[in-house]
Amino acid sequence: MDADFRNFFRVYLDLERGYENTGELRPTLLSFSDSYVKLIREGFEQIISDDSFGPEEYEGLTDIEFPDRETLHTYLRDMYDYLFHDAPEQPMPPGY
Repeated sequence: MDADFRNFFRVYLDLERGYENTGELRPTLLSFSDSYVKLIREGFEQIISDDSFGPEEYEGLTDIEFPDRETLHTYLRDMYDYLFHDAPEQPMPPGY
């Protein structure tokens, strides 16, 4: 996993900010360089398709617990749709 991609999760989707729903995450991401946005997009695509990436790995990045792999991957797909396909609002992790 790329260090910049890992850092994106630690900074924007961690326990402190992962539950914020200000509508600013997508505009913030898209304000970065095209190469950075591409890196984040490709990173999402990689972990969504990676069967070995599960709740334990996500918690290690963000300190947010998911009950199972299916719930996590649904959240990641929804986040991908929010960031890159104009889904109307940012999804929230469990427990919100």
